[in-house]
Amino acid sequence: MERRELIKTIAALTGGAFIGGGILTGCKSEGQLGGISFSNNDILFLDEVAETIIPATKTPGAKAAKVGDLMKVMVNDTYDEKDQQVFHKGIILLNEACKKTAGKSFMDATPGERTALLTAIDAEAKAYQKIKKEGAPAHYFTMMKQLTLLGYFTSREGATQALRYLPVPGKYVGDFPYKKGDKAWAS
Repeated sequence: MERRELIKTIAALTGGAFIGGGILTGCKSEGQLGGISFSNNDILFLDEVAETIIPATKTPGAKAAKVGDLMKVMVNDTYDEKDQQVFHKGIILLNEACKKTAGKSFMDATPGERTALLTAIDAEAKAYQKIKKEGAPAHYFTMMKQLTLLGYFTSREGATQALRYLPVPGKYVGDFPYKKGDKAWAS
């Protein structure tokens, strides 16, 4: 699967357009020259959110893929200023929601409490997507979820251990059978 197809699939699975359109083209608009300062605690927090979305099982989870670091880069390099602010404020909102529902911060919550919280917030994000007006920013959790999926499945851990992996171009076969009139291989 090509990266662009993966991004389109992630967008479809998470219920909307992928935030940060510069990912597809590799371009940055002039409004994206700044960036938000993420603390080390923010990165650790994002790693834990990502690990709750894609936990370690027989394969490594999102934390092993260092998805929090990728989120920081993607938010600063591809999101416009409005989406950057929504994403960063989402870290605070998510932690406050955990304190309200579980009585403790997200980092102190149990895996079950984290999963229950993120499931509820995911439902909230899907409801928001249905009523969102054009031009309004996406829900912060939609951004986090999309970046988690993108970061994990494009990482070494996700691509080689969670997905089927076939190294390209593959092994060399120097004496591959050829019959006159056969079509050439595309690569």
